[in-house]
Parts: sequence; C-alpha cells; structure tokens
Amino acid sequence: MSVTQEKTPWLLLAFRLPTRRASQRVELWRRLRRLGALPLGSAGYLLPHTAATREQFEWLARTIRRHRGEASVVGVESVDARPAQELAQRLTAVRTREYEALIKELKRRQGRRRRPLSPLELGRLRRRFQQVVERDYFESPLRSRVESLLEKAAAEPAAASPAGQLAVEDYRGRDWVTRPRPGIDRAASAWLIRRFIDPEARFHFARDPADLPGAVPFDMFQPGGFGHRGEDCTFETLLNDFGLHEPRLALVAQIIHDADLGDERFGRVEGVGLDRALVGWAQQGVSDEELLRRGEELIEGLYRALP
Repeated sequence: MSVTQEKTPWLLLAFRLPTRRASQRVELWRRLRRLGALPLGSAGYLLPHTAATREQFEWLARTIRRHRGEASVVGVESVDARPAQELAQRLTAVRTREYEALIKELKRRQGRRRRPLSPLELGRLRRRFQQVVERDYFESPLRSRVESLLEKAAAEPAAASPAGQLAVEDYRGRDWVTRPRPGIDRAASAWLIRRFIDPEARFHFARDPADLPGAVPFDMFQPGGFGHRGEDCTFETLLNDFGLHEPRLALVAQIIHDADLGDERFGRVEGVGLDRALVGWAQQGVSDEELLRRGEELIEGLYRALP
C-alpha cells in the first residue's frame, strides 16, 4: 500500500480505556496490530496519514468512546523529533519480518523435495500475503520477492492433498459422533459433513466414541476419526482428507480456524461472533441437538455471504 500524504505526514491515535475493560483492550490491540500501527508507549499508536488510515483510526476512536474511554485522532508532523525516515524504517522493519516468515513458511510447506502446494495451502499463503501488503505502507523490498515466490508456486502443477484419498461415497448414510455442547469448529464440521460429504448424516453426542460403535468420530479428544491435526482444526482436517478445495470453503476454513484456535493466523474475525452466539445459547441451556442445528444454519449463512 503506497502512502498518499495528507497535510500532516503522520496520524496519532491517543486513547485511554477503563482498566476493567480488559476484553475490549485486547480486541483494540488486535485491530491495531492488523492495521500495522506503530506503538509509541503511552503516547498511542502511529500510522502514515492517509484517508484510509484516518477512517480506521476514527472508527477505533468511536469504539473506544462507546466503551467509556477517551480517544483522540491527531495529525502530527513528527514524534519526539524523530526523523520521518526513522519512523518509516521502523514500520517497514516489522513488515519485512512478516514477509520473512511467509518465505520461511513457503519453504517449509514445499519441503526439501520442492513438492507443489495444494490449492488450500496456496490460498492460505496468498491471503496472509495480502494482509501484510495491506499494512505495508512503505513497500518493504521483500514484498516483490514473496509475490514472485507465490506466482512461481501457483504455476507449478497442483499437488493432491496427501490425506485427500477418502471417497465421499464410503461415508454416506453414516452415524457421526462428537462431544456435547458443540462450539464453532464442531458446528462447522457438522455443516460440512451434511453439505458436502454425507447429506443423510445422523449426529450423536458422547464423551467417548466407544459408546457408539460404528459411528464416525469428529472433534473428539480420543485418537481416531477426524479432529485437530497439526496446526489444523477439525474443519480443515475434513477438507484435506476429502480433498474439498472449493474457494469459498477455503475462506470458511480460515474463519473457523481463527475463531476456534484464536491464533490469528489468517486475520479473520467473522467467526468470533458466531462462536460467541453458540456459547451464549449453550449457557441458556439449549440442547446439544439444537445447538448443532443453529450452528449449521449460521455456517450456511456465512458460506452464502462469502464471495
């Protein structure tokens, strides 16, 4: 993102939140991090002054005030007499480290034998790259290198997922079992199973899959079935194992991953509200069956809303 300078080159967000607003403080920090804002200790956060960054900071300021905090968005010429070049270099250094992490991830996923990336892997890396580009205000020299590597990876023949050998036909008309009180990953996985794998799926709940012999376990703590695998949530495992590589499903997977694991790998926040809704219904005593049904409806709506 190249910077179009306004009248003042920098924009400062100074704010104060009540100490009891811990969750709002964490969410604010996450948003500032996604924007790539430069922390200045107690002074606040800094970004290059553009129409887009002003809009973002003004929105955050309104949010802070709604939480009974104080916030100001101010255009500034300099900060503590630091040269503009030094501030730009500090921002660029952070983006450079993020690009270096992407290069490392590309090499790790391809491995020593330079295997081609699967469409799902490539889509994830492209999304992460785009997120860094959106906050790369001064164009780190590594940006073009990562872009070239991604283009080269996309030109290679697509790799079939090593786990994508399961035939959907072998899982039709089955009983499926998962843990009680389903959250976002289990609800999304049930939706995926019913929508793309087993339209006649019958879902059951148990602490131990041995309680339902013959049922296919998913998102259970015990070995076997479909669950978290490596850095993937259950939804991603199902996608990989059945070779489901539709672009919209890849976006849903990113949303479910971030909501379930909370590691912000993809920077997707859409699933957090869905997860909180499921938690709220569970606290109201909604049955497991009804929780799963409502969760499936939420994911269907999300899926249809995606481009």
